[in-house]
Amino acid sequence: TSAYSSPAKSLGDPGITPLSPSHIVKDSDADVAVEQIFLVVVAIDFGTTSSGYAYSFTKEPECIHVMRRWEGGDPGVSNQKTPTTILLTPERKFHSFGYAARDFYHDLDPNESKHWLYFEKFKMKLHTTGNLTMETDLTAANGKKVKALEIFAYALQFFKEQALKELSDQAGADFENSEVRWVITVPAIWKQPAKQFMRQAAYKAGMATPENPEQLIIALEPEAASIYCRKLRLHQMIDLSSRAPVNGYSPSDTVGTGFTQAKEHVRRNRQSRTFLVENVIGEIWSELEEGSDRYIVVDSGGGTVDMTVHQIRLPEGHLKELYKATGGPYGSLGVDYEFEKLLCKIFGEDFIDQFKIKRPAAWVDLMIAFESRKRAAAPDRTNPLNITLPFSFIDYYKKFRGHSVEHALRKSNVDFVKWSSQGMLRMSPDAMNALFKPTIDQIVQHLSDVFDKPEVTNVKFLFLVGGFAESPLLQQAVQSAFGSRCRVIIPQDVGLTILKGAVLFGLDPAVIKVRRSPLTYGVGVLNRFVEGKHPPEKLLVKDGTRWCTDVFDKFISADQSVALGETVTRSYTPAKPSQLVIVINIYSSEQDNVSFITESGVKKCGTLRLDLTGTDASVPNRREIKTLMQFGDTEIKAIAIDVATSKSVKVGIDFLNY
Repeated sequence: TSAYSSPAKSLGDPGITPLSPSHIVKDSDADVAVEQIFLVVVAIDFGTTSSGYAYSFTKEPECIHVMRRWEGGDPGVSNQKTPTTILLTPERKFHSFGYAARDFYHDLDPNESKHWLYFEKFKMKLHTTGNLTMETDLTAANGKKVKALEIFAYALQFFKEQALKELSDQAGADFENSEVRWVITVPAIWKQPAKQFMRQAAYKAGMATPENPEQLIIALEPEAASIYCRKLRLHQMIDLSSRAPVNGYSPSDTVGTGFTQAKEHVRRNRQSRTFLVENVIGEIWSELEEGSDRYIVVDSGGGTVDMTVHQIRLPEGHLKELYKATGGPYGSLGVDYEFEKLLCKIFGEDFIDQFKIKRPAAWVDLMIAFESRKRAAAPDRTNPLNITLPFSFIDYYKKFRGHSVEHALRKSNVDFVKWSSQGMLRMSPDAMNALFKPTIDQIVQHLSDVFDKPEVTNVKFLFLVGGFAESPLLQQAVQSAFGSRCRVIIPQDVGLTILKGAVLFGLDPAVIKVRRSPLTYGVGVLNRFVEGKHPPEKLLVKDGTRWCTDVFDKFISADQSVALGETVTRSYTPAKPSQLVIVINIYSSEQDNVSFITESGVKKCGTLRLDLTGTDASVPNRREIKTLMQFGDTEIKAIAIDVATSKSVKVGIDFLNY
């Protein structure tokens, strides 16, 4: 068994040992890439439930253009974004995306539709899959499986083509992909493999290449929101806590109506899709004490809710992350899930499961009907919400059970849900609010936990952003739970906050200066064996020297501050001086204090292989191998350099292929 307790022994890997003393050089100037010049920045907000893009020309960075209106669209849902749905033909070729995919799928004959592959809300799979790889599958509505990487690449390729087409139409000439810097947003709480997966999908979609990774930035959603929030002027936000008039509305208006009026106001002011972002830091920031006051951005979307705690550094307004991003799968999908549970309670789980498989298009219809009612829920609502049941639901239920939907409702004892003669489920406001409760409770609970952290003191503002932030129920819950501790603020065009912030980030990626590392990184090394300090099973005797194997030599700890572009350097020497092929294995862990690479939760995420055969033999007897890790946006690069010969190898940290 001892052979297996040590990977180093079983690999027969001669290994490296630190040159003492181990020193860290923080060298911010080294290796700064030459800035590429792009004509335009296009940001894609690839959401769980809806997606969209926006862009800005680098010559006029104060104008952000949101994509042109999409064909199709649902009554009662604003069309700046399109649903994240994708349809493949029976031959698994890309057919359509968004409203077009949904409507086409819906109009297919049921016998034909079962051969088509329809996907929706598939982004959550990247969050929920523990061991994501390039081979991970997604399941279509008809139960067939397709590689997730293909679906994501198809979706990104669709956005790439739409955006290039719109840019070409505007410019009156063909716009080349090479002239675009792309930004794709992902939740901050995604683990590293999911972030890397997004980048691989974008390479497959032809947005950038591994040789030119700088063309694509993976931005974190709450960070993008934070960047936009810094620019907000007073007239562009709704302060839930202010008793004074907001935007000139009297405080007697409830939150909900103030919001609708604000939306009307925005709509009147913009038949155009262009937003002007003034090159200033908004007025509210003058109230922050530099260096002590913080703010929290809560990004609540369809799938996940992410929170980050930031501090602003004046005068230039750089952001510093103070507490690593946290959150969870508490998005508005949770409300859909509760609705589904309610339907199972009334009509039986066996029926709902069958209905979804046998009539997938009608199921999609039902969820669309629910979506628009979900948006009508509000704390002070008194009249019921009606949800139309598709005809095929009523029909199929009768065949399946032998009695009517109406009968099922009467029999189910589910209070608050009645049958109306027009063929609708009639829900009382209390019943609708109950569907929101579990999800909203989780968000409030999670926020309370964050507020209790010692790093999170002096929070002045809480910005509520993302699509779910449009819900008056969520607004009210957050305001009543935290309004006494900080000001709760909602940007006016709340569903587009991330998109606009992502464009600003692409125009100036240096605005985020300090992040918290989500993981601990290090390399596996040999140390001189010390009796009594090192466990005996780690003893390895080589050429008369006693080594301790599998030592995790730490580069950076989880939750440590990392300046963007910062490089951490360590020096090593081959344990055996004559060794010519030097292999350095890089490991990561979510734990802070890791001593050995064999501990649970430690994962290998990179290998540097430096081959020094054929180099000059007159090398000093202790060869110095410098190892650097450079922390970039969501990329981490590792480099090993043989100091004597300047020979080097470089590798990107890889979480998908180990």
